[in-house]
Amino acid sequence: MGDDFDKNMRPKNYMEDVVFHHLDGILKHTDCCKCQRCRMDIAAYALNQLPSKYVVTRKGEVYSKLLELQQQFETDVIIAIIKAVEVVKKNPRHDEMQV
Repeated sequence: MGDDFDKNMRPKNYMEDVVFHHLDGILKHTDCCKCQRCRMDIAAYALNQLPSKYVVTRKGEVYSKLLELQQQFETDVIIAIIKAVEVVKKNPRHDEMQV
């Protein structure tokens, strides 16, 4: 690594941002629990169904969201979230007293 190596640069799974960008909009149209635990379970399930898309970015840097513009990519993310909602809805892991 040369002198231009930036210690603040790190790989980031861009799919996390895309899933969280769509998550609340999709949840608005479901009767699934929207507690933090269920939201995180849905996100984790969806991310495990999708391919990782790593980009290198500086910590806190805003980077291009060109992948988000691809229609099939968007469809894959939405389908993965909807499937995750169905799974979590049938098997919620939250404590009933927290809901």
